[in-house]
Amino acid sequence: MAEKKILITGSTDGIGRQTAHNLASKEYQVIVHGRRKDSVEGTINNLKEKTGNQNIFGYVADFESLQEVKELAEKISEEHPDLDILLNNAGIMQNRKEFTEDGFEKTFGVNYLAPFLLTRLLVPVLSRPGVDTRIINVSSMIHASSIDFENLQGEKSFDSSEAYGLSKLCNILFTYKLAREYSKEDLVTHCLHPGVINTKLLRKNFGNIGNPVEEGASNLEHAATSEKLMNITGKYFRDQREQSSASISYDHEIQDKLWKISNKMVQPFLK
Repeated sequence: MAEKKILITGSTDGIGRQTAHNLASKEYQVIVHGRRKDSVEGTINNLKEKTGNQNIFGYVADFESLQEVKELAEKISEEHPDLDILLNNAGIMQNRKEFTEDGFEKTFGVNYLAPFLLTRLLVPVLSRPGVDTRIINVSSMIHASSIDFENLQGEKSFDSSEAYGLSKLCNILFTYKLAREYSKEDLVTHCLHPGVINTKLLRKNFGNIGNPVEEGASNLEHAATSEKLMNITGKYFRDQREQSSASISYDHEIQDKLWKISNKMVQPFLK
């Protein structure tokens, strides 16, 4: 897997940044993503200095804008057609109901719909016969155990924890659907719980708790690069071991329904 190229979303802070550091240290070509230019540039300079790896690239895109997600995918497709791994790590947790510029509830939009669109647009680049390519979606052990398609964006009621858990269930449903769609391709898709890690998101919502970012990064790195996972697809991992996700996540009809709804939501940006 050495010298492969990986795009890590949300990699200017926390687990994403530590994962970028780990892989850059192992001579991976790392594409850093963040929502602010100064953060992206600062992370690139830091990684180059700390690891000695000069194959570090950076892109700016705000996941609250699907147009910016589309533009990110277009730039990556054009400038990095040899992309090997997409690690969908970026995520937020909202304390109140707010909306993206496209009118989607932010938790749903940033945690699920943005990586859904990014992945859909990058699949043509990642689907290269004979090459070990992967899509890794970061979920959570607190993903929801049910889904109300009439309340995907808090249309009926909004609770921050429930919205977060729902978005993480959607990440898993999407992962399993991708695995079914590309089961005959050399495209591996997995999802994982990164651990209870002391990140900005956790501190903001739950206080100064959690394990070091190094633990979370190790879990992401395992899913993205372990050679043991080359010939299997559509799995959920916790502590680097395959686990069962919520029973509803294995329902093909639910996966298909979410896929159809999501495609409709992002349709203007798929053209």
